Order: sequence, then structure tokens, then C-alpha cells
Amino acid sequence: MPTPLRSPLAMVALPVLLAGLIGEIAFEAYAWLISPQIFGFALQPSKLVMAIGQMHLGITLSHWMAFAIHFCIGAVGFGVFVYLVRRFVVASSWAAGLLSGVTLWFVAQGMLAPLVGRSFMMDFGPYTQSSFVGHVGMTLITAYLLGLWLPQGDEPEAKPEAA
Repeated sequence: MPTPLRSPLAMVALPVLLAGLIGEIAFEAYAWLISPQIFGFALQPSKLVMAIGQMHLGITLSHWMAFAIHFCIGAVGFGVFVYLVRRFVVASSWAAGLLSGVTLWFVAQGMLAPLVGRSFMMDFGPYTQSSFVGHVGMTLITAYLLGLWLPQGDEPEAKPEAA
């Protein structure tokens, strides 16, 4: 019987979660440290989370709670999304990272931002451009790590148990 950390699920879930966590940390480092140097402002997706909470759920979230929600979605959800794109859509790590990043960028700027009254893709201005760099950079890093840790992009084969 496989131990919990040697189960086929764990052998996929752990690399996916770790790659997602590293990708999200890279996103936040870019958002707070690099974007201000290039674009003149930090990315703050927590403000989008706060606005969605207020306008569509009727709840007021603190900045730190909204930050934590976005961080968790990024670390877990985006890692899983990149894995699924790589496994079922395109096997190349780089192509999966690029496709995932463009998709997540579009969801953030093209779908969620208009939900809170912002213009579609925020008129493709500097915030949207910086968001593109952040999302695609994060998913390229995540996909690269998944390529290292799950080279075929496939789940490990379950070994039959000895009778």
C-alpha cells in the first residue's frame, strides 16, 4: 500500500502546489517591487477582490484579507490551472505557461475588472500591460517548474499492489 506522500495523487499534487506557490510569490514580487520601477505603480489585485466582495457578495474585506484570498487563489488555483492546460491542452511547458498566463490575464482584466465597473481590459493601459507581464511571467515560471518536476506532464502510474 503506498504511503500518503507516495500515492499517485500526492506525487502530482505536491509539485503542482509548490510550483503554484513559487509562481504566486514571483507574481507578488513583480507586482510590488518590479512593476513600480517599470510602470510607476504596484499591481494590487487585492483591490479587485475587495470590490467583487463588496459589490457582488455584500461583504467588506480588509486589504489583507483580500490579499490573502488572491494569494491563495494564485498559489493553488493558478498552479492547478497551469497543470491542467499542460496535461490536456498543450504538452510544451512554455506553450502551457503562455496560454495559461494570457487566459488568466484576460479573466482578470477582461471579465472581472468590468464586473466592478472598470472598462474592458482597462483600455489596454499601463495597468493592463503590467498585469500581462505579471500573469504570463507567473505562469511561465509555474509551467517551467512543472516541466522539471513532472517531465511528461502525466500523473505517475499507480503501481499494482503485491498480493
